[in-house]
Amino acid sequence: MLVNTSKNPLTTTATLLASIGAINWGLISLFNFNLVAFLFGDFSTLARIVYILVGVSGLYILTILVKVLMTPSIENIQ
Repeated sequence: MLVNTSKNPLTTTATLLASIGAINWGLISLFNFNLVAFLFGDFSTLARIVYILVGVSGLYILTILVKVLMTPSIENIQ
C-alpha cells in the first residue's frame, strides 16, 4: 500500500487535490453529480482552475508513483 509519508507540502497538496478529483469522478459516475460544478459553477473560471489543478496534481502523483516503483529503496525518494 502506498502511503504519503512525504514531508513535502507540494506532495501533500497534490495528493489531496488528486483525491478530490477521484471523489468527484466517483460522484459523477454513481450519481451524475459534479461536485466541482455545483460548488463553483458549470465551467466557470474558478471551476476550470480547479480542474487544471486536479489534472496537474494527478500527473505529479503519477511521477511519484513511477519513482516509487523504479526505486529499490523507499529511503531514496524525496
